[in-house]
Amino acid sequence: MKILVVGGGIGGLTAALAFERRGFEVTVAEQAGVISEVGAGLQLSPNAMKVMNALGVGAAVMRDAFRPQALEMRWGRSGNLIFDVPLRKAAINRWGGEYIHVHRADLIEALREELVARAPQALMLGQRLESFEERDGRPVARFAGGGEFVADLIVGADGIHSKVRELVCGPDKPHFTGNVAWRATVPVSELGDNVPPPTACVWAGPRRHAVTYLLRRGSLANFVGVVEHKTPGEESWTATGAKDQALKDFKGWHPSVRGIIEAAETLNRWPLYDRPELPHWYKARAVLLGDACHPMLPFLAQGAAMAIEDAWALGAALGTEKSIPYALAAYETRRKARATRVQQGARNNAKLFHRGDPFSRFGTYVPMWMAAQAAPGFIHSRNDWLYGHDETAA
Repeated sequence: MKILVVGGGIGGLTAALAFERRGFEVTVAEQAGVISEVGAGLQLSPNAMKVMNALGVGAAVMRDAFRPQALEMRWGRSGNLIFDVPLRKAAINRWGGEYIHVHRADLIEALREELVARAPQALMLGQRLESFEERDGRPVARFAGGGEFVADLIVGADGIHSKVRELVCGPDKPHFTGNVAWRATVPVSELGDNVPPPTACVWAGPRRHAVTYLLRRGSLANFVGVVEHKTPGEESWTATGAKDQALKDFKGWHPSVRGIIEAAETLNRWPLYDRPELPHWYKARAVLLGDACHPMLPFLAQGAAMAIEDAWALGAALGTEKSIPYALAAYETRRKARATRVQQGARNNAKLFHRGDPFSRFGTYVPMWMAAQAAPGFIHSRNDWLYGHDETAA
């Protein structure tokens, strides 16, 4: 089987490795001239690391990662602890895999290196998909500049602005959530006493929250700050914003939050849009995965993990079902309910982190603190369905 993967990001490269593992001929078409990624961090929970290990890249992904000590929530202004639950042992013993923080560029490079080692001709760079059509029962992709590629299956792993999704499902109508995300990374050496804790830390506040964690073995601090705004701006991972505005958005907040903003050379500003659930993930011999079919708001830190799970599930379906149509139907059946549940969980967390009035904050966060003190396992149990999932065992 000849498979064309459109998009050379995390989902596309993971899918290519999953297909190659099954013995399929795979080509990755990436519109950029090089395989790279915007410089920011992400969290890979045990459900994602199980796939990385099954594909043989777990050690490479762990090479420069950081293992957080705990999951915690703090008050944004004071920094006082709301809850803190140990993570390292729970990740292995309870959920069966590591929980890590990794730079996107490091993850992309680990996946790229493994793919090139296994299939040296798999990457096709500088190819922007314009359309595809059926010809003699096979999809034919057309690229800008006139190039064509004939495959047995086209996989759309081309992200939130997916061209494959548009061709499969028609144009979508995303709606602005009223939230804007700031992103930055700063060397720890530049932060002095304001280095954030060695945890996956949520800083909660009225109509805004921040997330901090460490990358590259603790040498780099990552910041994501989400603020409710009326004006969205450009939906782009690379759009930047003014530091003065970011500091205004987090005025009076803890020095561990403001210190990163003040030291950042570049602050990316990313308006958050939500999209309705797609009626279907495939059409004929074209199928979607990751953000192309179920874009995730960042409030559950599962965007990359869901793309990684999708990639394994699609490879497994193609390797076990008797035909491509059966495989695509099995893949959608396997993945859609879980992805939709994660999408909803992320939406719910946006409300949880942004409690506005004092009574709401007290009624939400004090019981969480009490539960963490009395029974840390209760906090962990709320994540069993998410982190304990093993797509490779399906």
